[in-house]
Amino acid sequence: MARNPPSNGILTLVRSDQDVMNRWSDAAPFWDKHCEIIRQMFAPVTAALNQEGLISDGSTVLDIATGPGDPALTIASSVGPTGRVFGIDPVPKMVEAARREARHLGLKNTQFDVARAEQLPFSADTFDAVVSRFGVMFFPSPVAAVREMLRVLKPGGKLALAAWYLAEENPFFSVLSRVIERYVDSPPPAPDAPDTFRFASPRKLRDVLEQAGMLVPTERILQFTIEVPMSGEDFWKLRCEMSETLGKKVATLSTEQLVDARHQALEAFRAYSADCGLSFPAKVLIVSGSKDGST
Repeated sequence: MARNPPSNGILTLVRSDQDVMNRWSDAAPFWDKHCEIIRQMFAPVTAALNQEGLISDGSTVLDIATGPGDPALTIASSVGPTGRVFGIDPVPKMVEAARREARHLGLKNTQFDVARAEQLPFSADTFDAVVSRFGVMFFPSPVAAVREMLRVLKPGGKLALAAWYLAEENPFFSVLSRVIERYVDSPPPAPDAPDTFRFASPRKLRDVLEQAGMLVPTERILQFTIEVPMSGEDFWKLRCEMSETLGKKVATLSTEQLVDARHQALEAFRAYSADCGLSFPAKVLIVSGSKDGST
């Protein structure tokens, strides 16, 4: 008997997931190129995940959507030589970059593999902590992914996720985006589409953890400063390279529009000038909890 064709909803989900994969594959070389700057910029978020995950010497930790290796590479120093850190990412180019950086740093307690959050290649009750920095917003099925995270956590183990808070509270993104939107039509994404600010609203990600089976997840807003050690001109290039979506919009501008947009952006960046380069106030949601110790 012939199988029924996939529903439009399933086809839409598959296409959306493939679009996300394509975008991150295209951006991977640039995340590799800027990996050290990215690590510095988001170090306060990594520290918060470390704290929420109760990560310490000897811990076994899983970093999901590790990208070119961070926060896994940073966490490796927290777990010490007796601990282990595993990083997974669905984009092969990201994993290749993470492995290169681990070799460059001489780390012996890390391992990086290609895998999806919804299908983790690990046995149940393996990890003391599972973390993900800015990955959950792009998962095809966040509830299924969190269920997998809970499965591989040891009873009593900690789960900690970081997601961007509201766009207007994060000028690192919004300043340049507002300039480009003056030239390129940018309709808002669907409410649950994979997007940087998918879980920006309070409680939305916390509800996902509850649906996945976590008993008492908690949520807090982390306020910090993104220190960008570069000029406004270099920051323009960094943002266009880090965000494949933004880069494509900029590529559609005419020469005259590009000159005008760059001028407006550099003027806007002046408000965030600092001795180190640029300094942006930022807010991130840290959502965390423990796996039921009785399971």
